[in-house]
Amino acid sequence: MINNRTLDELMSTFETEGYRGQMAARPGGFVLCLSCQMESEAGEMQLDALERMEGASDPADMLAVAAVVCPLCNTSGTLVLGYGPEASSDDADVLAGLGDIDG
Repeated sequence: MINNRTLDELMSTFETEGYRGQMAARPGGFVLCLSCQMESEAGEMQLDALERMEGASDPADMLAVAAVVCPLCNTSGTLVLGYGPEASSDDADVLAGLGDIDG
């Protein structure tokens, strides 16, 4: 789903919903939880929501914001990833590893 909200608005919404931690993409389809400092495979993360965004002035500014839960420490947090042709390989691997929220 493409979202018309700004990144700040979306992050604020997720924070209000309890996703206060932060996660980061790592090579090989891994996600770093910044709360426990441990890496997990993207497929091990509990994916609760995934919102895709395009830049208001530049559709090439494509971001995906995932609301996830760390399988090791149970921190609920957000993960911001690039997608599309400009995405880094780390972001693309993590996004593919997270799977589809509907599947």
